[in-house]
Amino acid sequence: MCLAAQSGNNAVGKGRADRRRGEWGRQVADDAFDFRPGAQVPLSGAAGQTAATHALASAAYRDSEVDEILKANNDWHKSVVKPGLWSLFRPSLGEAFSRTVQVRMLGGARKPLIQSFGTEPQTVVEHCLAATRIRRQRDSRLTAIMAVCGLLFLPGLFAWLLVFTVHRWITKQKDKRTQALSTAVLVAVGVVVVILLVKLPFDGFWAWYLRLSPVAPLIGWFLAKHIAEGTAKDLRDRWSGLLSGGGVAAKIPEAVPGSPGETSAERLRQGLARLSAEQQSNSVFYAGPKGILGMGTRWGSWQLAEELTPREDGKEINPFRSWDVIRAVHDQLRMLERGPLHTGGFPTPSIKHWIVSPIGENAGAVSRPSGTDVEAFQIKGHEIQRICNEQQFGSGDRHYLGVQFTLWDGQLVITMLITVTVLHETLRIEVTGHALGPVHSLFTSKPSPKTKTVSKTVKFWETTTRNLPLVDAQEVVRLAVRAPFTWYPPILDYLGGSLVLPEPFGLRHAWADKPWRHRFMADDALRAATPVLRVVHAAAIKVLEENGVNTDRFSGRATFLSGAVQDPMPRQADVYGV
Repeated sequence: MCLAAQSGNNAVGKGRADRRRGEWGRQVADDAFDFRPGAQVPLSGAAGQTAATHALASAAYRDSEVDEILKANNDWHKSVVKPGLWSLFRPSLGEAFSRTVQVRMLGGARKPLIQSFGTEPQTVVEHCLAATRIRRQRDSRLTAIMAVCGLLFLPGLFAWLLVFTVHRWITKQKDKRTQALSTAVLVAVGVVVVILLVKLPFDGFWAWYLRLSPVAPLIGWFLAKHIAEGTAKDLRDRWSGLLSGGGVAAKIPEAVPGSPGETSAERLRQGLARLSAEQQSNSVFYAGPKGILGMGTRWGSWQLAEELTPREDGKEINPFRSWDVIRAVHDQLRMLERGPLHTGGFPTPSIKHWIVSPIGENAGAVSRPSGTDVEAFQIKGHEIQRICNEQQFGSGDRHYLGVQFTLWDGQLVITMLITVTVLHETLRIEVTGHALGPVHSLFTSKPSPKTKTVSKTVKFWETTTRNLPLVDAQEVVRLAVRAPFTWYPPILDYLGGSLVLPEPFGLRHAWADKPWRHRFMADDALRAATPVLRVVHAAAIKVLEENGVNTDRFSGRATFLSGAVQDPMPRQADVYGV
């Protein structure tokens, strides 16, 4: 009896455990990108692809003007700097970049992202979070200084802010006479104010308060300068370390929940996991002349289209489908890295089935597929096979088999896409080449020390170089004024302005340059086309022969294309010129 009761209890416990496992499994299925704590294996396989990633991540630590990023705009994607209410609150490039990228890529209501091939977007976002954390630690100390030396002596603070605002306006004037006259007026007003403070018409507490009001902000300015200088040095060291190939880690302890009650840390962790999952999506978007977003424009297209006729008279060909040809091509593309000679050759390519959705050339957003055929941003295999066999004409998504090479440490992404269509008695095999160039040179520039070359006092014919402080007087004031508002960033966006990213947004293609301006990158893109094209044709012809198809015309056309692909001129294949 006891054994029976124990067995019953075990059965009940096992049932509860099964239900818990079932609930957990359903939860993971509903939210497949939300990986659980524990050892996690990187999914992208982007080992060694650090140059482009670190170049983009370095923007989070930069202290230059925010307008600098406008130099990186390309022909299709343009960032915009939205002006604010007061120029004194204007953010730097690193502040605006970190803030905007975090909101765009981790925001709860964000739009779908474009994959960043050749880079690790999660790493870039983590560096943005780390840079924001460093600045917030600085701003918390600057806020305390502003409260003691500024808020308690508000008249002096307002006076100094007015002086710095006027001085900022004077320095922007191009007319030298206007600058000189404005400076003289400012100095005269300052002298009058000093005289009035020395000889006040009244005495007592308020007289001494007014005399201390201009002095206290000056003391706060010296303290703030010391803090800002140390933080600026730290940020510049990280900026330089990333571009030098050093192992600069992004420290974001706020993304690691220590207990079930830390909802903000859990949301941040899930946002990073979602970002990594979306990066692995096999759905991409074709935007007309802009090409496939994230892969670059189509620079070459080679088509083999011939009639399907039986090899022997009186016999019919064996029925086959487009997927049979694609599967054979897929198997042969795996052998690209092998060759008869012991040379460098191809690195291991990434071979993947893509579902391409058409969107407008100037579309402001994209919409990823959803439903039972999609799991964790991945379109399932049976749906890929159905699209490959059935959606070859008319509206709807299309299937492409892609072989992708990521070269130059992620600075060059070469993608060759293969599609097979069968209409009536004609089989068409199309191979297209896409190339995504390096990130703009703005992101690869290292920090330069602030120096000034002057003539020596005695030996005036000789010069000497002096090191200037990293943070000048104007910058200290700007940081101190912004510091109390960092607890609520939308206020800073309203007062100082913000950076508006191009849509549809992807970290890699938004600031990519053309590869054709770099001779070796252009050579790599052109050289990859010929071997891929020949492997595709050989695999397809083998399938046709196995199914009783006369391959004479196919072989002749393949030979012709094999010679045509050696044309060394890339073209704008997405622009038809009609």
